[in-house]
Amino acid sequence: MTLTNRLRELRLQNDLTQEAMGRSVSVTRQTVIAIEKGGYVPSVKLALELAMVLGVPLEEVFWIDETN
Repeated sequence: MTLTNRLRELRLQNDLTQEAMGRSVSVTRQTVIAIEKGGYVPSVKLALELAMVLGVPLEEVFWIDETN
């Protein structure tokens, strides 16, 4: 099972740079990049904060892909 996300797609829809997204949730741009690429699994708190910034429910940003 793999945690999958639409963070990049939703961030771009909201006209947010990686830097701006990171600042809004108190993480670095590098952390945002790592989450978008699937190389870093955010804490539940961070995942919820990201979803709040994007104005969508958590499950629209992150979900578990059971095929992997």
